[in-house]
This record gives sequence, C-alpha cells and structure tokens, in this order.
Amino acid sequence: MFDLPTLTAQDRRHFQKFVKYLEKSGYIRFEKSIYMKMTLNASQAEKVIADAKKNLPPAGIVAALTITEKEFNGMDYLLGEITSDVVSSPDRVVDL
Repeated sequence: MFDLPTLTAQDRRHFQKFVKYLEKSGYIRFEKSIYMKMTLNASQAEKVIADAKKNLPPAGIVAALTITEKEFNGMDYLLGEITSDVVSSPDRVVDL
C-alpha cells in the first residue's frame, strides 16, 4: 500500500511510473492505493519486496505487508447497503 504525493507535475510522473511498475510486475490492484501480489513462499516474497525497493519513488510512503493465504482468506468484507435504481423483474414490456 502506498501514499504518494501528487501536488506537482513531477510528483504525478513519479506516481504514474510507480503504478506502471506495479502493474507490469504482476501486482493486482485491490483498492485505490493498495496493490497485492501472490508469491509461493517467504523467500520469493522477500525478493519481490527487494525489487519494489529498487523502484520506489523519491517521496511518499510505501508499505509492504506479508500475510499467508489462510490469513488473506480470513478477511471480512464489511459492506454498506447496496441500492439500485434498476428494477429487476422477470416481466418484460416491449412497446413498439
């Protein structure tokens, strides 16, 4: 996860470059500034983190969190009420 400055044009270029690096390296966007990448084991995760360190932007905060697949699967998703203006009905009306 990261929090990078985007105040100046140069900040935005660094931000875009870092996001492109993440996407090209196989990271999956989980949330606006949270990307994740699955690895097979802890040593591979260490290599992924070391590679990310080589591509850090000059400013901002980037954090890496290593969790197991079991811990990830135990995540609870807390959602608000979903509302929709679309009427879902099996009846179809066609006016010609």
